[in-house]
Amino acid sequence: MSDLNLQKIHDLLIEVAHEAGRMMLSARPSNESSGTKKNTADLVTETDRAVEAMVSTRLTSAYPTFSFIGEETYTPGLTLTAAPTFIVDPIDGTTNFVHNFPAFCISLGLVVAHVPVVGIVYNPCLDELYTAIKGSGAFLTRNSLTQKNSADKLKLPHREPEKLENLSTCLVGAEWGSDRSGSNFALKSQVFTRLAAAKADGGAMVHSIRCLGSAALNLCMVASGQQDVFWEGGCWAWDVAAGWCILLEAGGMIVGGNPGQWEVAVDGRVYLAIRGGEEEGQKKIVEEFWGVVGEGKLIYVD
Repeated sequence: MSDLNLQKIHDLLIEVAHEAGRMMLSARPSNESSGTKKNTADLVTETDRAVEAMVSTRLTSAYPTFSFIGEETYTPGLTLTAAPTFIVDPIDGTTNFVHNFPAFCISLGLVVAHVPVVGIVYNPCLDELYTAIKGSGAFLTRNSLTQKNSADKLKLPHREPEKLENLSTCLVGAEWGSDRSGSNFALKSQVFTRLAAAKADGGAMVHSIRCLGSAALNLCMVASGQQDVFWEGGCWAWDVAAGWCILLEAGGMIVGGNPGQWEVAVDGRVYLAIRGGEEEGQKKIVEEFWGVVGEGKLIYVD
């Protein structure tokens, strides 16, 4: 990795993200030939495909020896190797995109030896750009297309993290996902109920649960300190690779979403992210959350 110019790659990814943002904003997804992958909650649009084609062309032209994994061109069985790999979700939050709900983004990650080392997440609706390079911190740049000074570039998290006490003090991000039946859906439903329920009824009584519809933006919210926890099962490496780098550079932690899994791979499919804070407090929240999950286990296969 010492041979890679991560700053140069970071700068290229920002250019690509801005180009993708312009493509999204000029599209009319409700008038597109939209389709589904496996059910009516798993949408794909022509813009998804067009953005990924643009990204793939630009990145593979600039770095022809790097591997490339994109959501729209992924084939079952393709595995992440130790080689430098661009991992891309052209539009994370396609359902939001189709409904013009302003929480969708492009997620661009570079992973080397299975470690996310550059992360770029760009929400074109809000013109908010989240960026990170391993070892150099994480940042949010607002008005990134028109920025003329450093005033709009903020180091993450937004403020000094407060002490993590317990889940009852937390704002939690979680998603229903596109699978709406079976054991995974049943476990998610149980966990959501346990998180929200009053302590007198055996619940954690969290402040609230947020469903943004984008794993990448959820991770950025945790990195910013605007969300304390994010629990997700069923997403893919392209949903989390960029946000993973951003969160860790902001002092956050990622472990497995299933109990006892302190180490989780980028393509592990089940994740639990905790905002920055003292490591003791982070681990306390992790263990409490695993207690909410209980003996259940989220299992996903290609």
